[in-house]
Formats: sequence, C-alpha cells, structure tokens
Amino acid sequence: MNSSTQESDLRLFGLPAERGRWFLLPLGMLVLLCLGTVYSWSIFRRPLEAELNLTATQSLLPYMIALLCYAITMPIAGFYITRMGTRLMTAIGAIVVGLGYTLASFADGIGVMVLGYGVIAGVGVGITYGIPMAVAARWFPDKKGLAVGLTIVGFGLSPLVTAPLAKRLIDSYGVQPSLLILGVAFTLIILVISTTMRLPPTCWIPSQTGSGKENLSVPVSYPDKMLKSPSFYGLWMCYTIGTFVGLSAIGISSPVGEEIIAIDPAAAATSVSIFALFNGVSRPLFGWLCDRLQPRYVAIASYTLILIGCILMLNAEEGQVATYMVAFSLFWFSLGGWLALAPTATLRLFNPDDYAQNYGIVFTAYGVGALLGTLVAGQLRDWFGSYVYAFYPMGGLAIVGIILATFMLKRDRPKLVVYE
Repeated sequence: MNSSTQESDLRLFGLPAERGRWFLLPLGMLVLLCLGTVYSWSIFRRPLEAELNLTATQSLLPYMIALLCYAITMPIAGFYITRMGTRLMTAIGAIVVGLGYTLASFADGIGVMVLGYGVIAGVGVGITYGIPMAVAARWFPDKKGLAVGLTIVGFGLSPLVTAPLAKRLIDSYGVQPSLLILGVAFTLIILVISTTMRLPPTCWIPSQTGSGKENLSVPVSYPDKMLKSPSFYGLWMCYTIGTFVGLSAIGISSPVGEEIIAIDPAAAATSVSIFALFNGVSRPLFGWLCDRLQPRYVAIASYTLILIGCILMLNAEEGQVATYMVAFSLFWFSLGGWLALAPTATLRLFNPDDYAQNYGIVFTAYGVGALLGTLVAGQLRDWFGSYVYAFYPMGGLAIVGIILATFMLKRDRPKLVVYE
C-alpha cells in the first residue's frame, strides 16, 4: 500500500490521520502532566514531616527514590513497548502509579512511604513516561522535535497545576487522603487516554509540503549499533551535564534567593513559579530548533546560557533580584530544553523505529544527573558555607559540555533508508 492510499484510509478520532494526529499531542501532554506531579513533592514534605514525625532528610527520600526508579525503569520499559504495545503499556503504567499513591496514602512510616511513592509510583512513571513521546514522534516524522517538545510540556508545567491542586486537597482532607485522591484520579485519566496511544503503520508518512515528493531519510542504527556509536556517548554525557546543572539549580532556587540575594521566603517561592514557566516554554522551542538545526548547535546554545547564568550568580550580591531572576530563569530554561533536545537528538541520530528502546537507554543519563544534581549542590553548601560555590562546577561543566557537543554530538555516517 503506498503512502497516499494509507493517508486516505487511516483515520484518528474520526478524522483523516494527518489531521487527527494533532489530538494526540494534548492527550500526551495530559498524561505527562499527571506524571509530573513528582516535581510537586515539596508540597507534601512539611505535612508529612508533622504527621509521620519525619526529619527533613527522610521526607526527601520518597522524591529521590522516585526519580531514581523512574530513570532506571525507562530503559527497561522501552524494550517492552514494541512487544506489548503502547496502549497496554500505558494502562499498566497507570495502574502501577495508582498502586504506588494508594500504598503511600496508608503509610505509617517512612519505609512504606518510600516503597509506595518512591519505588512503585516511580516505576509507574518510568513505564509510562516515554510512550506519549514515542507516539508523537512516530505520528509526526515531519515535525519530530516540535511534536515531542509540545508533548513533554505537560511534565514541565505540571507543578503549576498539580502543586496548587495538591495544596488545596491537603488543606481540605489532609496529606495522605490527598495522595489517595490524586492516585485514583491519575489512574483513571491515564487509563482513558491509554486507549488512544496507538502507533501508525511502520511506513506511514504525512503528505509533504510543496510538491508532495519530498523524502524522509533516517539513519539505520539499531540498539546494538547505538551503543558502539561515539555519538551515543556524546549525547549521553551531554545529557548528564545538562540535567546535573539544571536539577542542581532547581534544588537550590529558593535557598539561593534567600541566602545570597536576601529576598523573603514568600518572594523566593513565587519566583520558582516564574522559573517553571521558562522550564515549560523551552521544551517546544528547543524541539522546534532541533528540527531545523543540528542537535550539537542547540546543545552548545544551552550550555552557553548556563555559563552566562553561572557568571551572573558568581557576581551577584545582596539585593540584586534581577540578576537572580535572569540567572535562574536561564538554568530552568536550559533544563527544560534538554528534556526536549535529548529525545529529539535520539530521533535524529538513531533509527526512529527503535526510538522507545534507544531513548530509554539515553535516559539513564537523566538518572545520573538527577542523583548527583540533587546531592552535590547541598554538599558544597555544607562544606564551604555558601551556595555560591555551587556555580563554579556548574560553569566548568558547561564548558566541558560545549567541547563534548562540538566533537561528539554529531551523526555518524550511516547508511540511509529513503521513503518516497
């Protein structure tokens, strides 16, 4: 069956596939918005500390374990998506997330809370996270970066929606009943959307602009070859640096504002909401840029923004609120950008048919960056007595990232497969 026949026969949501595919983006965005509640964990910490008699370190453990399990599960889930199907995998992920929240809602101590929210819900997020992006990438071979970037906006902007919602539920019902309510709601929402998470036929492409005869070319690079490719290691290291710096900055945003700039806690909390907007906006923008430029150029631009932010903060003094706002907006902007840049680069550099498996492997870089990024900045503060010392390694890593991106984040010379 040729592509024109497929286009006329294939339908989504009762529409021709080329039009109906656009509905998959907001649906995928909604799935990731539910999953992104993990970034709103700070809303739960103080009430849990009071209710379960936890220390500050203990109340952070479910969040850290959730990020770790989420990153570990991603590459494993990627190998099962094509075998079990995107709809079934999405449904399984929804149920696992719900079970984790439900168990956490009955926790009587930190052990059960870590098991429920950290391990089980974290695994559920890892199972589900990559599917909306894989679906978007396959339905939009002509706009891969933009489609993935728009889909992943849901994860980045989730705290803007779910944090106020969680706060209202906690105020009305208490912290653990709120976890149960959210778990049930997320499970039902994702289960309903899972029925729409289907992939197109393998060789389906939309009609192209202009003459309609433009070609889509992709490099042949299967998972075993990807692991032997210098571009994989370049992407993995660049992604690790991007997430390390970004998550370090996210973790210290409010404390830096209070300690170095001397703004009041309420203003520091408000500023974080502004930073989250930059984190969300950068995702479709970086995805769009990756459709038009080589990923290494976009990566170099991201590292340059990080370096500017570090220089600003190393020279920041008490009362320089504008400097603080600009610098941390750049940090959050760059982190959001990497969460669109990395999946799009994976699509550009390796075989899109193996995207779920490939990006699962690449995503382990996020796990390493998340683990180190949430620990190092605080440790430097303990050692040297000020968060300002965190910006030296962050700036140094940005320079290393520019070098790595320049020489290693580029396509190998693959054999091309041309679809006409």
